[in-house]
Amino acid sequence: MAWFKEKCVRLDLGYLGFDKVYDCLQVVLPEKRKKGQKLSDEAKAENKKKSQERIFVEHSIGGLKRYRILSDRLRTKKNELYNDFLEVCAGLWNFYLLN
Repeated sequence: MAWFKEKCVRLDLGYLGFDKVYDCLQVVLPEKRKKGQKLSDEAKAENKKKSQERIFVEHSIGGLKRYRILSDRLRTKKNELYNDFLEVCAGLWNFYLLN
């Protein structure tokens, strides 16, 4: 899918392999420590910087989940309705943030 073709995507380590499934302009992932080794202080500082940039997205997702229709099980046979629900909830959350 070409959703992220022109986007820089900031992810956490739960999304390893994302760039193999989706075409992205750039994928930003924190550095993962190797088994039995520790991360250097430089790598820790870089990971902290990346997480500080990503936290705004995490807060936005948390704000959308306040609308329970997105976080609870959706019991409908029409999957395209989910996109409509997401758009309405995103609009409501943006309205809340601006007012």
